[in-house]
Amino acid sequence: MNPDKRIIIDDLTARVNASPFLIVVDYTSITVPEFTNLRSALAACGAQCHVAKNNFMRTALTDAGLPDIGEHLVGQTAFVTGASDVAGAAKAINTFAKASKKAEYKVAILDGAILSADEIRAIGELPPRDQLLAKLLGTINAAGSALARVIQAYVDKENGGSEEPALDRTVRLHSSQMCENWTRLSYRFLVGTPAGELKCQVGSWRDSKPN
Repeated sequence: MNPDKRIIIDDLTARVNASPFLIVVDYTSITVPEFTNLRSALAACGAQCHVAKNNFMRTALTDAGLPDIGEHLVGQTAFVTGASDVAGAAKAINTFAKASKKAEYKVAILDGAILSADEIRAIGELPPRDQLLAKLLGTINAAGSALARVIQAYVDKENGGSEEPALDRTVRLHSSQMCENWTRLSYRFLVGTPAGELKCQVGSWRDSKPN
């Protein structure tokens, strides 16, 4: 292979290996100023847009061990990669496509799985990641608070208004600690805590439980 081609393919391989996603877009009829605007919108959410020959990208995907999407690599094709936020990248493309009536999705790869044009478009319609995390953590907090109230109601009923026994007091305090720790662990898991670190945190929480 021509050394210059090999350099280009190796660069593409490095880019797709460093990104959890690859979005393939048809950029037919997009003007240079429009393409610049799209790249700026993607850059704002940590993504990059690349233009390369389809056969170069096909080889790069093979070298990276990613699924074969060769049937979609035809015509004028742009490739979007990024550090993490696939929803942000898809949202930027959706916004551009709605305004310009251009930039049609062809296909995407997310964490090694092939997504159709409709599936990646739908990801772009999701609320921002921070909002999704906030909603999920709110649900977890609500469930934990409900559990604590149920346990407290049980303790109150059993005690009949008298001073709570040490065991019941321990249960109540531990239920509160459990809810707090569960929320913290869930949040760290959602934002990408390494599995080993998360395992250590769970082990530490277990060791701190009252006997």
